[in-house]
Amino acid sequence: MLLPHFTVVIFAAGLIVSAGAVSGQEYPNKPVRMIAAEPGGGADVMARLIGQGLSGSLGQQVVIENRGGASGAIAAEFVARSPADGYTILFYANVVWLLPFMRKNVPFDPVKDFAPISLAASSPNVLVVHPALPVKSVPALIALAKARPGELAYSTGGSGTTLHLSGELFKAIAGVNILHVPYKSGGGALNGLVGGEVQVSFLVAAAAIPQIKAGKLRAMAVTSAQPSELLPGLPTIAASGLPGYSADFTSGIFAPAATPAALINRLNQEIVALLNKADVKERFFNLGVKAIGSSPERLAATVKADMAKWSKVIRETGIRAD
Repeated sequence: MLLPHFTVVIFAAGLIVSAGAVSGQEYPNKPVRMIAAEPGGGADVMARLIGQGLSGSLGQQVVIENRGGASGAIAAEFVARSPADGYTILFYANVVWLLPFMRKNVPFDPVKDFAPISLAASSPNVLVVHPALPVKSVPALIALAKARPGELAYSTGGSGTTLHLSGELFKAIAGVNILHVPYKSGGGALNGLVGGEVQVSFLVAAAAIPQIKAGKLRAMAVTSAQPSELLPGLPTIAASGLPGYSADFTSGIFAPAATPAALINRLNQEIVALLNKADVKERFFNLGVKAIGSSPERLAATVKADMAKWSKVIRETGIRAD
């Protein structure tokens, strides 16, 4: 039996409207929420810079909601359980996708529960020492640590952070025994080193650079695989006698799994265009990070590579997250 003509027309119109919605032509028509870490830190500033730029290009306000704590578990679970409609996205560092290796009963799967949108930023951590420590190179630090096993201590902003991972990987490859002292925040870890409570630290570049320039800390090397333009002239740990060492701080932007591909593509295009703007790159650089816009596939590959690499380190060193 043939459908009446007007029924066919209505049915076809419905398909067109539906296709338009799925294709992202009508997206967004209300504010978008970007869930980020606790307020006040560098990650929060980056999220707000991205949110401000996207608000202009999307034509709708991008609201930053800070849901820090539990090493990212609170923010990630919230996004994973949100509707897959493009109106709730996650901006967080790689601790989120490494958390299942460091804590039991994590309430999300970093691969299955998220749709990658784009890498956002990367930065090396920096190996620094108190100026009173009689070393000026990584080999000298390793030699001193081997001569005084268990006597040196390094600070971080907490167990399970990228700084902690950087330190434990250093210890494992160098074969040294340096005590980890976790503070409650990155600021506490920095103050502990400047104040002489510990002798060594792994710090994010943004925190380390002003103290290095002021002569309050001595820089040894960057943790990235390649030298960083953020700290010109400073060697990598790998090139300083520990080949194969690399530890980068990476941030990514995700949507809930099952978000339509058209919406992911729209968000990706806007985010990549934003992060490639000269003024945005400069503002990120001033925060001690490098802006990166990438394809969703590159972010997915980064997540999987990080998980493969760091799961082994975490398992062998027994790292647990706060």
